[in-house]
Amino acid sequence: MDTIASLFSFITWPVSWVIVQFHKVYGAIFGPDSGWAWGLSIVSLVILIRICLIPLFVKQIKSTRAMQTLQPEMKKIQERYKNDRQRQSEEMMKLYKETGTNPLSSCLPILAQSPFFFALYHVLNGIATGSKIGAINEPLLNSARHAHIFGAPLAAKFMNSSDTVAALGASLTDVRVVTAVMIVLMSFSQFYTQRQLMTKNVDTTVKTPFMQQQKMLMYVFPVMFAVFGINFPVGVLVYWLTTNVWTMGQQMYVIRNNPTPGSKAQAAYLERLTKHVTHTGKVRRRSEKTIVKAIVAKGRDRNEFERKFINALNKAGLAAQADGSVVKSVTQAEDQTADGAETTSAAAGTAARRQQPKRQSKAQRQSGGPKAAGTTSSTSLEKSDEPQDAKPAAAQQAPKPGSGTRSKAQSGQRKGGPQRPKSPSKK
Repeated sequence: MDTIASLFSFITWPVSWVIVQFHKVYGAIFGPDSGWAWGLSIVSLVILIRICLIPLFVKQIKSTRAMQTLQPEMKKIQERYKNDRQRQSEEMMKLYKETGTNPLSSCLPILAQSPFFFALYHVLNGIATGSKIGAINEPLLNSARHAHIFGAPLAAKFMNSSDTVAALGASLTDVRVVTAVMIVLMSFSQFYTQRQLMTKNVDTTVKTPFMQQQKMLMYVFPVMFAVFGINFPVGVLVYWLTTNVWTMGQQMYVIRNNPTPGSKAQAAYLERLTKHVTHTGKVRRRSEKTIVKAIVAKGRDRNEFERKFINALNKAGLAAQADGSVVKSVTQAEDQTADGAETTSAAAGTAARRQQPKRQSKAQRQSGGPKAAGTTSSTSLEKSDEPQDAKPAAAQQAPKPGSGTRSKAQSGQRKGGPQRPKSPSKK
């Protein structure tokens, strides 16, 4: 580790100078020799570095999203040229060039942060060995060596011997308890950050090898932090714990406000956005407009959560526009007047539905009854004025055979010819 840290010695002086400036501020509050002054100086250094790395973090998010989108195409290339590795690599590079993506962009924040980490390790190792490094002079070196965080010196390690720890003015038990707790917290924060990414912010509709890689890293990184953490000084553990907590909070913010399409985080985000938009009738923030604009531009390629969002807006009488804004739909505007009453077309439609004729029975249709509701009254009046004897003679004729005469024939009698005599009853 010392050899690697010496490779980044060019940045050691700037890192040590920043720590000294923060120490002056916190030393005036907590005392120059206190562990809080030096510990908060390291925490402030981490926050400053991570603020400077925010543009790279945004680029990392965009690159990760682009890689997730390209996973189906990459899988097709792998299956098509599975026997030709060279052609497969060429097609992959061609795909990256056409889409403007870079697989290494997701590692940029870690790569950019590495020089600061090794420089800080070099500074703290110099404090442990009593060597002046960078802007840390002799008085500051003695102050840092006697600074303790919860009883553990900044330069102490989990694997130090009791003699080494005693030379720093602490006990081996205190050092191992503090370093063990910090290593566990550091590994857990790394695991939770990766798990949060896999369970909430990954498109569940696409199953690709990229997801399997991310699942593997979810378990590999915490183990790596635990293995290397036992050889880190307390000051470096403070650095890594702070940067892991920052990453976790930063990722929670991104997942909540800019989730990956098709993920569970997008479903929760669109549900919150639906409630807000239907209540206020407009989109306020620029990030919300950007997401609505992207959903509208997809058209028929929207996923399940995006279709539910558009349908919920339509039910509320709203319509999403191409610029990301939300306005009242044209259908609702036509159905309402200025005072909220029904329009003439709606009233006419209601009247038309009321004037529909009643359904006629089968007997009415066979007897040639009235076909329209408007002619019922006139026909009934004409029928009431006619005498009952004026019915047609055809209606008064006897019914034809087969049209009800069978019901009138008595049992045991023939329909025509002489009747058979009844047999006497037997007693």
